[in-house]
Amino acid sequence: MLKIAALILFAASLNAVAQTPSSSIDLPPGANLLLSAKGKGVQIYSCTDGRWVLKAPDAKLLDAAGKQIGMHFAGPTWRLNDGSEVKGKAVGSQPSPDARSVAWLLVQAIPDSGKGRFATVTYIRRTNTSGGAAPKKACTGGTLSVPYQADYTFYSDK
Repeated sequence: MLKIAALILFAASLNAVAQTPSSSIDLPPGANLLLSAKGKGVQIYSCTDGRWVLKAPDAKLLDAAGKQIGMHFAGPTWRLNDGSEVKGKAVGSQPSPDARSVAWLLVQAIPDSGKGRFATVTYIRRTNTSGGAAPKKACTGGTLSVPYQADYTFYSDK
């Protein structure tokens, strides 16, 4: 019985490690820059069990001239004004150099989620974050919107 319990604990620990994002946000070889945009908006948190938990981002995607070219929202999802869209899941994370800012991320596109200009996106990187981190203090309820900015870069392996 002890061996079975040990095996179950070992399998559970392997599963936990497999689901934890890597600390690297390095792109794999062959990734080609497709688009760069500035994200400007808020990170929305809800109070869960006395702590702030990310609910969703709500940000505008801006080009180099500051013109809105799209949106970033729950999923996480990025959608351009022309209807191009991609969804992803975080596969890498590293702390921002600024403790008040959300982490830098490497997000892998969910297969077949890309449409239009984003049909070939394989990775999205969030870097140079400013703001957006949830308060460390305990909460008692409600939601909280924390302003943030970040650079989003979209990559394709094609």
